[in-house]
Amino acid sequence: MFEVRFHGRGGQGAVMAAQTLAEAAVIEGYHAHAFPFFGAERRGAPVMAFARIDDKKISIKSQVYEPDLLIVLDESLLDIEPVARGMKKDGKAVINTRKLPMELDLGIEVDCATVNATSIALEFLKAPIVNTAILGAVAKATGIVSMDSMNKAIRNRFGEKFGEAAANANIGAAAAAYEQTVIGRCKGKRPLKAKREWLPDWDQLPMGTALSEGSIDAVMVGPGGARQNLTGTWRVQTPRYDKEKCVRCLRCWFSCPEGCIKRDEDDHVHWDLNYCKGCGICAQVCPVKAIDMIKGGQK
Repeated sequence: MFEVRFHGRGGQGAVMAAQTLAEAAVIEGYHAHAFPFFGAERRGAPVMAFARIDDKKISIKSQVYEPDLLIVLDESLLDIEPVARGMKKDGKAVINTRKLPMELDLGIEVDCATVNATSIALEFLKAPIVNTAILGAVAKATGIVSMDSMNKAIRNRFGEKFGEAAANANIGAAAAAYEQTVIGRCKGKRPLKAKREWLPDWDQLPMGTALSEGSIDAVMVGPGGARQNLTGTWRVQTPRYDKEKCVRCLRCWFSCPEGCIKRDEDDHVHWDLNYCKGCGICAQVCPVKAIDMIKGGQK
């Protein structure tokens, strides 16, 4: 059995990627299934998805704990999660990054393929949705399914949902990634520390339905607990603020879906870029164009 684990951020298409890979395997005559793992996550928060491929019926329903293939849709996750935990020593990794395989350290030395899927997605899809680009890299790095089957699965899944033009754009992204993927071997020096989690027994849960804000065993829980996920690293464009143009109407502050815009004492504003995802809503609602969006995730 071939087991795959996807690590991405909400909105990058990890779930759709897992489903498309499974469909490509079915096209080639294999048994396959795919499923996600996430809670009530906001856009940009870390998520996982899984796929299994076998030549016989698959009865296992658990998460993938020891993947043959690790797929990381966002390089920033390498610094906040032990994404390579449980990975088999003869496994392979496919990473969305500008770096070469030998420049990466996953905590385990394995065969690794890298591709700048974000720039490819921006070129072909005009959005940082990297799932189909990363699938092109998967086809080249693993050979688990052919590129022809991958293209058929992309056309079936994306064409049915979004139309023929979207299917062609996604197939183009996969093809470009296939050509640009670099294959090598990554380093394995960083320690694979387990992410701290609070896993309460039944008698540790509070009365009622909600936790109060706080910390248990150094893990943030309750309202504000998402502050431990620095989702701003997912940003591909950054707001630039012109204080001289600002009329302090605060439309940006009211409209920010992440609440990362803070008010100063004089009602000028600033951004907490640890959590800003670069959606650009603030720039869209500003009546005097005091905010514009600059490419890149710089501070």
